[in-house]
Parts: sequence; structure tokens; C-alpha cells
Amino acid sequence: MNYFKKLPEPEVLKEEFPMTPELTAIKSERDREIRKVFTGESDKFLVIVGPCSADREDAVLEYVERLARVNEKTKDKLIIIPRVYTNKPRTTGEGYKGMLHQPDPNKESDLYAGIASIRKLHIDVIKESGLTSADEMLYPENRSYLDDVLSYEAIGARSVENQQHRLTASGMDIPVGMKNPTSGDFGVMINSVIAAQSSHEFIYRGYSVSTSGNDLAHVILRGGVNKYGICIPNYHYEDLERLHEIYASKDLKNPAAIIDANHSNSNKQFKQQIRITSEVLHSRRYNPEFKKLVKGVMIESYLEEGNQKICKDMIYGKSITDPCLGWDDTENLIYKIADEC
Repeated sequence: MNYFKKLPEPEVLKEEFPMTPELTAIKSERDREIRKVFTGESDKFLVIVGPCSADREDAVLEYVERLARVNEKTKDKLIIIPRVYTNKPRTTGEGYKGMLHQPDPNKESDLYAGIASIRKLHIDVIKESGLTSADEMLYPENRSYLDDVLSYEAIGARSVENQQHRLTASGMDIPVGMKNPTSGDFGVMINSVIAAQSSHEFIYRGYSVSTSGNDLAHVILRGGVNKYGICIPNYHYEDLERLHEIYASKDLKNPAAIIDANHSNSNKQFKQQIRITSEVLHSRRYNPEFKKLVKGVMIESYLEEGNQKICKDMIYGKSITDPCLGWDDTENLIYKIADEC
């Protein structure tokens, strides 16, 4: 390993990019609202929506400003959480790894600048929209740079069986969604929720720490892939029925599921997210138990639909990783969710 430079401690970065009392108050209120959904005190529906990867601040901020206007019209029924994913897992380790690695996709990796840029982005999202966002916890130790700004975190399909991710999740005070692994195995996903809801002692950032467990840890269904590489969706009624049975057999707090409408559930056919979301809403209306269990959906969406390669003349607001719904489809879908949830 070649050591380039020591990264700043979280406290140093927090002083450089502080959360003001006003922003902290916004986050506290948002966190309370979101918690009530998971505990069953609120019947609002969560819509976690945004680009596959947050690749540039200006486009992301324009996107969340639009979301804020839609949120204002649907806030009686929905809680919209911008999906602002600043670090991306790569199946083979190749390709764009997110703003954390490359604040500018056309330039070389710069993790020092990346850590500062992702904290600044999440704070600017709150300033510009009044909404607090979701991110993926790809590197557990890095969440200390963002632990005062996020209102939702996800553990990805490739990380969900990792011990450090599970233990770190047990120390969070916000909802953490544990995705099923790429194999689609429900057992691995549920075991991760059990671990995250339990108390632990472990090593974190060079310290011996203890946690009391996260009662808001829950599952995210994102579909799986069989041994032949064929996508196997898990958002159908029968899948929700099986998940409900598993939860009923476990002594877990606040049983909950978020349905990821893209990834292996859509086979990355991004337009299918509209149909998949409609089916999920239908299942919730048909079965009252599912209405209690399924707390929201996760949708990949950006200003422009589809995706593009990284190049000098990239289209503003178009994904450079997985393909996304465009804004018009997104806006219409959110209004449809509000009408039908």
C-alpha cells in the first residue's frame, strides 16, 4: 500500500462544513417524522428517490429543489427522501466509484477532496430543499463524516453480510435498510437485521466501542440473480407473503420493508420501475398486513432519463452509472403513489 496523505478527522471536517442550528432542527424534525413511519405511529409512505449516483452537485441540487416542490404538494401522504448516493460499489472494482472518489468524474481520484465534497453536498441539499437525504454506507468508517446530516442509510447487496457493516448499523440512530444479497437470499438479509438490532462491542476508527442496537433496522428487497445470471425479482405478492411469515417468526422490532424498484427487480430496465411500484401499491391495498409491512419504495431517477458514458460532453443531469427515470416520469409517479398509497 502506498500512503498518500492522512485524511482529516470527522471533527475537523464538521468544523469546516458545520450544520447550523437551523439545519440541525430541520434534520431532527425529519428524523422524528421518518421514525414514526417505521414504528407504525404514522401511515405516511416513504419515497426514497434520486440518481443512481450523485455525480455533480449542481445537477443534484436542481433535482432536489424539484423534489421539494413535489414534496410540498404530497406531504400529507408521503415523506420524500432524496437518494443522494455519493459512493458506489462496483461489481468488478472497475468504473466510477462515486463523488467520494472523484468529485469531478473527468478527473483523477482524490479522496481527500471527495470527503469534503460529499459532506458539503449533503448539507447543501438541506439548505436548498429543506429535505434530508439518504446515502449508502459503503465504507463503515466514513459514515462518521456524515452521521449528523443523513436521515436514512442503506447497506448494499454486496456489503450486507459484512460484519463491520452490521455492527456499525447497530450504532445508528436513523433507519438503516439491509438489502438482500445479490443471490436474493432472505436469510442473509434477515440475519443482518437481527445483528443491527442487537447490541455489540467492537473496534471502530481505532476505538473500542459499544452500541445498544438500532430498532429501525429493516429489509430492502432489490431482487436477486441466480447461478445463471438471470434476475429473479422479489417484489411480487408471494415474496411479500414469505417476508411477512419470516418476520412473524422472529422477535424483531418494527418489522418493515422498502421495495427497491430497480436493480434486479427491474433487470435494470428503468422504465419498469413505474409498473413495479404500481404492483407494490396494489399488494398493499389488497392485504392490510402488507400495508403495515411495506413502508416505502426506492426509485432511481434523475433530471434526464437513461444513462451515458463518462466523456467530455456529458448531458447535464443524466446518470453516468445505472439508467434512471427522467424527471417527468418521476413527478407523475410520485403523484400516483400519493393517490394510491
